[in-house]
Amino acid sequence: MKQRKTIIAAAVFAFILPMMVQAGPRIYVKVKPPARKVVVVKTARPYKNAIWINGRWHWNGHKYVWKAGHWVRPKKGFVWIPGHWNHNRRGWHWIDGHWKRA
Repeated sequence: MKQRKTIIAAAVFAFILPMMVQAGPRIYVKVKPPARKVVVVKTARPYKNAIWINGRWHWNGHKYVWKAGHWVRPKKGFVWIPGHWNHNRRGWHWIDGHWKRA
């Protein structure tokens, strides 16, 4: 019985740990982010079915700086949900893009 509880605890920990690592402290910015840049992707897909992840405005602690987009390999059975800036009473904060089961 003790071994079974240990296995269950390890499985739960293995599932939750990656989420804890990704979820760092939320940083709020009082300055509204600039409008999204319209970027024309001029590079060819580096491999079949490559997905373009748009660039974004990143707060560096003093000002917004543009982080360029990039190509990624698709995850079978998943769709990419783009990141976005969200606003609430504390200010603006970034919600990371992520893969969602299709």
